[in-house]
Amino acid sequence: MLTLKKLKEMKPGIFATGTTTDDQNGINMTGSGKALRWVATRGTIHDWTIYTHEASFNEQYIKDCGDKVYNKKTVEKLVPCDSKALEMYRQ
Repeated sequence: MLTLKKLKEMKPGIFATGTTTDDQNGINMTGSGKALRWVATRGTIHDWTIYTHEASFNEQYIKDCGDKVYNKKTVEKLVPCDSKALEMYRQ
């Protein structure tokens, strides 16, 4: 589980990644049913965010060019976190 303490201790950059589907059971960005890769990144001031794109793209490309995940329930599903860490999620 991501906590504010862990978030503050980690270095900026990608700290978690995974794959899921673009449907109601996964991220559900557009409902395409395609496989999506996501990356969770820590910023320079202990904030963080998740980006996603088609699973065929690599992690760095997704970090640089992917779509941001805005739905907080989806964020918590991908990266389980406490309320203090969730407050630091970059909208």
